[in-house]
Amino acid sequence: MSPTAGVDWKALHGDFFAGCTTLVTGGAGFIGSHLAEALARLGASVAVLDDLSGGSRENLLSSSHVEFVEGSILDRDLLARCTRGRRFVFHQAALGSVPRSIEQPRLYNDVNIVGTLNVLEAAREMKVARVLFAASSSAYGENPVPWVETMPPGPHSPYAATKLAGEGLLQAYASSYGLDTVSLRYFNIFGPRQNANSAYAAVIAAFAKALLAGQRPVIYGTGEQSRDFTFVANAVQANLLAARHSRPLGGEVINVGCGARISVNELAGAMGAALGRGELVPIYQPPRAGDLMHSFADLKRAADRLGYRPIVEFRPGLEQTLAWYRAALSR
Repeated sequence: MSPTAGVDWKALHGDFFAGCTTLVTGGAGFIGSHLAEALARLGASVAVLDDLSGGSRENLLSSSHVEFVEGSILDRDLLARCTRGRRFVFHQAALGSVPRSIEQPRLYNDVNIVGTLNVLEAAREMKVARVLFAASSSAYGENPVPWVETMPPGPHSPYAATKLAGEGLLQAYASSYGLDTVSLRYFNIFGPRQNANSAYAAVIAAFAKALLAGQRPVIYGTGEQSRDFTFVANAVQANLLAARHSRPLGGEVINVGCGARISVNELAGAMGAALGRGELVPIYQPPRAGDLMHSFADLKRAADRLGYRPIVEFRPGLEQTLAWYRAALSR
């Protein structure tokens, strides 16, 4: 099954990307592989740079439009070679997970901050037209929802701090060097290919793995925390719209979400019912350090600047995702 079943990228973007040269860092990972696939289907030439620490070659579309390079954004020479001749750089490579960042803050600094600096330096030297950065809504901290881009940031974890630092670097490079950049603040992206086999798995992936194995899902905290769960096709659409934008974006920060929220308790109930495992009620554990109570995206800037609106809502996205996990976790 296509990870973005029902999305006609050609109808949305026409021939804009046909023959366009692009680099997707982290392109064998969860979000990056969806983006690389959409670009390839639109006729772009896609170089994927990934060290496979969190991704898989199996995630990549088999296409003459996709070239895979195994390596790290910490390898500056390799990064420069991959960036040469590219019009757009979609910088998706990063270490995710708030809990893991609390355990390994130096590693997160090296990969997420130094790695982003390396990407920007390569893009500047190779005269890339625009760098698009996978930023994170975790930068908002405990601001009252809905979260608006003009709010002061308040990162509560090393992960959030590294993503916020990346935004600062993109703004600095736009101001100092004229390299056009944009930071897309993702809100709880989910979908097919999201890793369920990690100790740090995101909540939908973790719930799917537990329920399909006949186990009760684990909720950290009361479960009344809420999230703006956003299907991965929406993140892809935001990137494509931002790449196509006709005027400089100048390091701007733009939310990418669904503009709705659901509590973790509601999520567990909906997934249990959908998988026929409604009897598997959650186990509650103490809250984890760095976790936030609520997230909820204000999408006015995204609509005004990019013409963005969600193209796949939460419920249909969840159905596609659960169908993928049923197949993937039964292998």
